[in-house]
Amino acid sequence: MFIDGQAGTTGLQLAERLANHPEIRLLTIEENHRKDAGRRRALFDEADITVLCLPDDAAREAVNLGPDTRILDASTAHRVANGWVYGLPELAATQRGAIRGATRVANPGCYATGFVLGVRPLIDSGLLGADVPLRVHAVSGYSGGGKGMIAKYEACDQAAWRIRPYALGLGHKHVAEMRAYAGTNARPLFSPSVGHYHSGMLVQVGLFASELDNGATVAELQQTLAERYDNEPFVHVHSDNAAHALEDGFLSPTTRNGTNQLDILVFGHETQMQIACRYDNLGKGAAGAAVQNLNLMLGLPETMGLETRV
Repeated sequence: MFIDGQAGTTGLQLAERLANHPEIRLLTIEENHRKDAGRRRALFDEADITVLCLPDDAAREAVNLGPDTRILDASTAHRVANGWVYGLPELAATQRGAIRGATRVANPGCYATGFVLGVRPLIDSGLLGADVPLRVHAVSGYSGGGKGMIAKYEACDQAAWRIRPYALGLGHKHVAEMRAYAGTNARPLFSPSVGHYHSGMLVQVGLFASELDNGATVAELQQTLAERYDNEPFVHVHSDNAAHALEDGFLSPTTRNGTNQLDILVFGHETQMQIACRYDNLGKGAAGAAVQNLNLMLGLPETMGLETRV
């Protein structure tokens, strides 16, 4: 396997996770050839699968280097593109089979992963109408912004940059896939923030009982999600209003760091409720998800090389 863009944040994280993988051998490119199209093309041809850990425009160009090579793209470039399979195995019953047989797979965006997994079962079940406009609040560690953002945050005044909302023009690049794969007809109002910590994230969707079918309860939402993900190795649905998941009443975004695990929690009361997803933006939100997809594409056990404890 070859990582095109191995020096970037996701590339480094993926290489680290594959270092001890029992069935995957990683091909590496010499530092002075990282931008050499000929050398990269040779590695594309040699690899069973190439993972693109590149900026969007570079990822679109890189696909042409290996027209016959199976590709897993970790960028945003192909997540809603024709001919590409969305690499979220838990999306639907047929998704794993689609990923296994695909030559082109797009690794999901970090924010989109939590939103889609938290919302899709509710829309599929009819509890939540596809036309209901959704409000999404999220926070991620600064590692999600790549090397440049990491350097800025590590050099800045922590108090001043404790948490900073962004994408205030409501045009975040993950919104297209959030809408496409959650099954919602309305463009979500997405409000992301960056926190002054390295990794870990929360994605929260607020709902009113009046927006739900027959005023569904917190318990009904939790049951629907729990039944949908009952046999999933990486998705864990907690009991409703799960006090055990809180720390002195606070929901930490870092609890699942270093794993490929994702928690879904449902909080609320008779009239208002909230779906919260917690995971590592570098794990299930990026490199961990890539390993999961690689295992499927190679016909290996999906959990191989990944932590599966609850």
